[in-house]
Amino acid sequence: MKNRDSYFDNAKFFLILLVVFGHIIRSFIDDSPFLMNVYKFVYTFHMPAFILISGYFAKSFRKKGYVKKIAKKLILPYLIFQGIYSVYYYFIENKGEMVLDPLDPHWSLWFLVSLFFWNILLFAVTKFDTKWALLLAFSIGLAAGYFEFISNYLSLSRTFVFFPLFLVGFYLNRKHFDIITKHYVKAISFVLLLVTFVSYAFLEFDYEWLFGSKPYSHFGEPSILSAVIRLGFYSLTLITSISFLSFIPKKHSFYTEWGTRTFYVYLLHGFIIQYMRNSEILDWMKDYQSLALIIILTILMTSTLSSKLVKAVTQPLIELRTSTFNYYVRNFTEKSMR
Repeated sequence: MKNRDSYFDNAKFFLILLVVFGHIIRSFIDDSPFLMNVYKFVYTFHMPAFILISGYFAKSFRKKGYVKKIAKKLILPYLIFQGIYSVYYYFIENKGEMVLDPLDPHWSLWFLVSLFFWNILLFAVTKFDTKWALLLAFSIGLAAGYFEFISNYLSLSRTFVFFPLFLVGFYLNRKHFDIITKHYVKAISFVLLLVTFVSYAFLEFDYEWLFGSKPYSHFGEPSILSAVIRLGFYSLTLITSISFLSFIPKKHSFYTEWGTRTFYVYLLHGFIIQYMRNSEILDWMKDYQSLALIIILTILMTSTLSSKLVKAVTQPLIELRTSTFNYYVRNFTEKSMR
């Protein structure tokens, strides 16, 4: 823990907080223009910033055993939770037929598949100079929208669309993050985020542009304008992501350790969200339309799923090991024998 950089753990905590918040608020946006605005604003940068940071930590991709390591960390948990979610959805949604397709990621599991592919793509694109590698990545991301077969299957669309952000993060170094957290940058970032939020109240656009999972045909007849729109969202996403990251505290705090367990939150919060969406809890919350209530629920859910206890119980499924659970059992046994 002493060797970890608190800034990045703090960033991951606040970003996973926004991921949970975004998934909770999704059920309320059709009934509230304000919540729709908040939803679009959050989706502009929360996953892109997560992806950018993931790219920053991929610098050791050429080390021996790296691919095997990330395959075990990402693909095995993906396959496990893809199966679990398939069964879970079958029971809570009562659709009559269970769908077991390991190549069509359930809901938020796309990130695990794409993160694996982004790491693999580094072997190819980093053979070019930085500027050419970035140009290639952005060009592929823009071109991908013209091919209808590039969609949610194998998370191909998001893999190609968001790879440029991952690559940008890969090329960043620690000094870049020191620069964006300076006071004058924070002042500029505040203005940029505020302008973006206010502008969204007057701009009408399909928020699914922000998902990166749909071909251009989903939004109308594909044209050159389609790529221009995606390029615009690329620019906005990078600006807002960096602006958000400029406000992340550098010092260790009570939530810093929670930021080391975001993988657990990401994989587990879907069970709660999907249960809420298929229960009367959601109807009750819709009667209040309270942003404060949603924020409180988000914090409670995120902090609980980030706890040591949840990690100890679910580690065998997520990390395929039981070290934390064994630690708790050993400590409990030692205390009982005193």
